Amino acid sequence: MCGRYTLLADELEVLKEFDLENRIESYQTSFNIAPGQQVLAIIHNGREKRAGYLRWGLVPSWSKDEKIGYKMINARSETADEKPSFKSLMAQKRCLIVADSFYEWKKTERNKQPKRIELKNRKLFAFAGLWDKWVQDGKTLFTCTILTKDSNPFMRDIHPRMPIILPKDREDEWITPQKLQPGRAKQFLQTIEMEKLKAYNVGDYVNAAKHNDPQCIQPIA
Repeated sequence: MCGRYTLLADELEVLKEFDLENRIESYQTSFNIAPGQQVLAIIHNGREKRAGYLRWGLVPSWSKDEKIGYKMINARSETADEKPSFKSLMAQKRCLIVADSFYEWKKTERNKQPKRIELKNRKLFAFAGLWDKWVQDGKTLFTCTILTKDSNPFMRDIHPRMPIILPKDREDEWITPQKLQPGRAKQFLQTIEMEKLKAYNVGDYVNAAKHNDPQCIQPIA
């Protein structure tokens, strides 16, 4: 799964990395992005790529209660093409969720050790995501979820699931405005090759979502 991550790059780095032409309104960095917060995402509207903020925790358009979003921060890629909450989104509401590392907690004999995980060969990257628009009683929400898969050999020692990080040359393909059969979108995710990762231990300070400063990423022995 993926329940916390970081985005520390400045706005100009993001614009350059993802070939975006327009400035990002209310851009902000974070050492500890958590479910329920606004997260930076990129979509293609049929004319151009656009970056903006979505609330992390998917609220399907048909849901009666927005609180469902807290249970839907992740979506299993293996079954997303079949589930009512995700099937139509796999077809036409795919997004990139921008990050530069994520946290995962490794179970030990005594506790859970938080780790910060990064790509070895580049700084910024994008999770494969899905988004939706929810409207009810005059309230509108734009929300998203991060797609996950079984962990690769590196991550397996830390956690059985991991977020899907898109290779640089496949990012635009994921958000193509072309409507796809949900099964084809699933197949796309199954064919990508994951890049090499690196990880180090951080302190329990990061466990609290209210903490958002450099201490979150401070290495510990």
